[in-house]
Amino acid sequence: MVIPERVRCLFGTDGVRDVANNGIMMPEMAMRLGRAFVLFLTERGVPRPRVVVGRDTRRSGVMLESALASGMMSAGADVYALGVFPTPGVSYVIKNAGFDGGGIISASHNPAEYNGIKFLDSGGSKLSDDDEAMIEEYLGDNLLDDWRPTGASIGDLIDESGRVAEYAAWLTGQLAQVGDCRWPIVVDAANGAASDVARSVFSNWRGRVTYTGIQPDGLNINEGVGVIHMNHLAETVKRESAMLGFAYDGDTDRVLLCDGQGRVIDGDIMLWIISRYLASQEMLGRGVVSTVMSNMILDEKMAEEGIEIFRSQVGDRYVVEMMRKTGARLGGEQSGHIIALDYVATGDGLNAGILFLRACRELGEDISTLIDRFPRYPQVLRNIRIPDRESVLASSALEEARNLALQKLSGTGRILLRSSGTEPLLRILVEARDENVTRSVCDELERAIKSIAGEIN
Repeated sequence: MVIPERVRCLFGTDGVRDVANNGIMMPEMAMRLGRAFVLFLTERGVPRPRVVVGRDTRRSGVMLESALASGMMSAGADVYALGVFPTPGVSYVIKNAGFDGGGIISASHNPAEYNGIKFLDSGGSKLSDDDEAMIEEYLGDNLLDDWRPTGASIGDLIDESGRVAEYAAWLTGQLAQVGDCRWPIVVDAANGAASDVARSVFSNWRGRVTYTGIQPDGLNINEGVGVIHMNHLAETVKRESAMLGFAYDGDTDRVLLCDGQGRVIDGDIMLWIISRYLASQEMLGRGVVSTVMSNMILDEKMAEEGIEIFRSQVGDRYVVEMMRKTGARLGGEQSGHIIALDYVATGDGLNAGILFLRACRELGEDISTLIDRFPRYPQVLRNIRIPDRESVLASSALEEARNLALQKLSGTGRILLRSSGTEPLLRILVEARDENVTRSVCDELERAIKSIAGEIN
């Protein structure tokens, strides 16, 4: 008997997300999601779950936190409220304090008017697609309305905001292992969840530290700062004559860097450097996981070091799944999600930045030359708006056009065709050493796709 695959409707690549107090991100939905998550846990053998809840700095966070916690308590869970807390910090607390899971209220890199909810398991990892689909099924289950704990079975709410000091202390300990470095640095916390934690941790840095994006007001998260606006970090680094800059997103699960010239050091370069350091410490396992979006130069650099590289679909939780499947201990994305499983269970921008510092120190790396020594293959990315994307992707005509394009690349590049998970878009990525060939191949594929779509419609 074949069991049909569950399909998610609310959950996207990184939780449920929408404009706060509108659409699907209403307090009523947050309450139902909280109850569904607890029912999901109790039906897996956790009779009175102990769950933590953290949020970023958005004004809507308190509203949704209250609703989510109420739903969880209504289903019989004890809720430990962390307050404003980085997503990886919530993961750290769950994993190290023995909680049964947790919820995070954040829309990560999105503007302040958005918010979202995502859940973590007892190991501090993001839930699988199947688990999220199961939670959605519980939303429509009569148990949510018929099964109501009463009296002493109703959950309690406990203030655990002091746990942020534990997370900061762990990071400070990691930073201390960098040694006696006195490089001038810039730290951009995106006016998000890391605003206080980053200042606490980097107050222990022996060199000069310039902070920016550390004054959240509930409405300025990611506004002109953080990983979405790297020009701000680049300009600050150059103005302050710093050697390195760190930029986080709203919930701090990502980090991107700038060198002293203001050039962006992305996740591919971080994987290149950190993997070599972990390999020297015999902490790399089978190798490194990157996504299908990573540049081909990363494959070349890994091959030079004798390090195996595996590719996953886009999304940090898919990176983690591939890491566990292959035995790799390091993985990440170009966008700055970096996961080192001997340290964290999910993307942690603060830890990744510190690990990068340790790696550069131990390997004797010259940060100012990293980008020059990482010559990327030219990439061309196109987004084509097509309602019936799956029919186009499944057509034999597209397969023929793709094979002709690969022949033109003559083994010196690659092509990636994929459907957007959030919009009616078909994405084309062409990558090759020769930029003119890259653009020509992408043009041909775009014309072929539009022609096929026209015939289908």
